[in-house]
Amino acid sequence: MTAARLHGIPPTIFAEMSALAVATGAVNLGQGFPDVDGPEELIEEAVSALRSGRNQYAPGPGIPALREAVAAHQERHYGLAFDPAREVAATTGATEGIAAAILALVDPGDEVILVEPYYDSYPAMVQFAGGVRRPVTLSLDPTAPGGRLPRAALEAQISSKSKVLILNSPHNPTGTVLTREELETVAAFARDHDLTVVSDEVYEHLTFDGIPHIPIATLPGMRERTLTLSSIGKSYSFTGWKIGWATGPEHLVQALLGAKQWLTYTSGAPLQPAAAYALEHLDHWPQELALDLQGRRDLLCAGLKEIGLDVTIPEGTYFAVSDITDLGWSDGLEFCRALPERAGVVAIPLQGFYDGDAGKHLVRWTFTKQRDVIEEALDRLAQGRLAR
Repeated sequence: MTAARLHGIPPTIFAEMSALAVATGAVNLGQGFPDVDGPEELIEEAVSALRSGRNQYAPGPGIPALREAVAAHQERHYGLAFDPAREVAATTGATEGIAAAILALVDPGDEVILVEPYYDSYPAMVQFAGGVRRPVTLSLDPTAPGGRLPRAALEAQISSKSKVLILNSPHNPTGTVLTREELETVAAFARDHDLTVVSDEVYEHLTFDGIPHIPIATLPGMRERTLTLSSIGKSYSFTGWKIGWATGPEHLVQALLGAKQWLTYTSGAPLQPAAAYALEHLDHWPQELALDLQGRRDLLCAGLKEIGLDVTIPEGTYFAVSDITDLGWSDGLEFCRALPERAGVVAIPLQGFYDGDAGKHLVRWTFTKQRDVIEEALDRLAQGRLAR
């Protein structure tokens, strides 16, 4: 018998859809990982670390060089000063950071406010911790009254048991980048209700059209109540390295480490020096990647529109979202399961990223593939049977 904490948590949809892509030979625009590695220079740094004996356990909080590089990165880009010894910690990717943060901050019965659609590890870890999730639906309309996260929607989920708010901007899966005004709404809400904010910012450098990423920790009164998570995976196209980090006030970072020490304790010893090198010497690389991704975003979105698929133009991340209602479909999972046979392409249904049915008609496509792969997918979609 499995533990009750696993009940109701389905296998990740990414596993199902990626397996479907392999089984059918479909072009995989589902799972968001690049098909080309990041800078060769970083690979050489990792090789050098392997060959020079950096192969045993790294310190639990991360090697000093990485923590110092993260602290310098936060100050250089955002004006946020952190003590690398006590206010920075390395994690096994941002996903472990999320797990450790929730396990460290959420007791059974505590309520956690999530912005839906959400990255699927958020609700799973809230359940593992015995917490109760309270979803707030993100509008996809940037002109929505009160912004895409209006105060009224946030207030509707607050109670005396509310403890943590999990924020994700740039946002996976919609590609939304919250504006300063929208973030100020969230910040005022968190301050007024004494909430801790766990801010997932793994796509921090991958925004488009000159839209800035603004960490919520930079807003008044938020540094002391925000635990920020990021990683090297997205910004430098090394998603398999699983080198992430947390920054924040000492009490939150040390709480995270209290949980992390019983998860992986440490990982990626020869990759941590390479991650530090990236942050110290290759600031230009994510900027160039973002420009390249913007072009691939435009290619995908224009092609989807030509085919007749409604698409919301993303402001950041790896992903674009389509509404399939006009094709006669009302169920995204059904559509995505049929798509490999009908068109030889795989996408991800969004309904598993909501508590209710708000996203049942939405699907997500990734444009983090090479242009010829995107073009092949668009050709297949144009020739496929997409209408119900």
